Amino acid sequence: MLCPMHVVLNTSGHVSHAGPTAVKIAGDRPLVGERFLELFELLRPRAVTSMAQLLQVAGVKLHLRTREPTQSGIKGVLVPLPDGGGAVVNLSFGISILDAVRDYALTSADFAATDLTIEMLYLVEAKSAAMAASRKLNQRLQGAMIAAEEQAFTDTLTGLKNRRALDHILPRLVQERRAFGLMHLDLDFFKAVNDTMGHPAGDHVLQRVARVLVESSRDDDCVARVGGDEFVLVFRGITDDETLGRIAQRIISEVEKPIAFQEQTCKVSASVGIAVFPGDVEATVDQLMADADRALYASKHKGRATYTIFAPCPRQKDSPDVL
Repeated sequence: MLCPMHVVLNTSGHVSHAGPTAVKIAGDRPLVGERFLELFELLRPRAVTSMAQLLQVAGVKLHLRTREPTQSGIKGVLVPLPDGGGAVVNLSFGISILDAVRDYALTSADFAATDLTIEMLYLVEAKSAAMAASRKLNQRLQGAMIAAEEQAFTDTLTGLKNRRALDHILPRLVQERRAFGLMHLDLDFFKAVNDTMGHPAGDHVLQRVARVLVESSRDDDCVARVGGDEFVLVFRGITDDETLGRIAQRIISEVEKPIAFQEQTCKVSASVGIAVFPGDVEATVDQLMADADRALYASKHKGRATYTIFAPCPRQKDSPDVL
């Protein structure tokens, strides 16, 4: 097939024959019998409105556009037939070929065997395949990187964040002056569980406590295991004593519930120290952690299974829970 995208015009400028590719791009609209200049809008040369004028621009590159609805850009060259018997117009998409392939679902069979468009389509296809492979590889690499970062910030036993994650989160909150409540929790009698019932029992207790802490916090909060039986919770935007105290008391009550392990029962409690960063004062992460740590040991000193809120200045509050 030498010119699959051609049309033959009779002396009146109507299509008397069309190549298979020309028929394909016409879709449901019949070509044979239609006036060429009603099928295609001639953009250049301008002022061509008749078959006689078309014959005068024979050999000149025609810049055409299909009528509605596609309005695809097309190039063409008109060659008169002998003895004034009409003309043949060979058409091409030119640089719009990629859009045409997409819009009309063209394949290599729609072009002449010697048409360089076929080679370009092969190159485009090869490039598309390479780009698709590259995108998939980048997605896998990005996924692996995210997984590695997530693993680096996660405590493998409990699934909570670890100290490394906390060291990344707290400085940013302080630097951005975002208010938060800081809760330092330590398990009471945890060593006795490990010593008498074994480390599997201790691991089971830690996992149970981790679930309690997650259930007592929000998605935007941070719950981290920072030591063997030590945990830190960061409550974004919560700085009032009443709310933090209520959360701490709920955690303490839940942790005190007996934890079944195999045929035995594990019993631990929790001591909690709380520090507050209101966001409008100068403070450092080390200072806030030290304040929460002091409050924690005050809770231990008071007999465990309680909470203490650190106060930089003595507050007028009739509560044993304020340090």
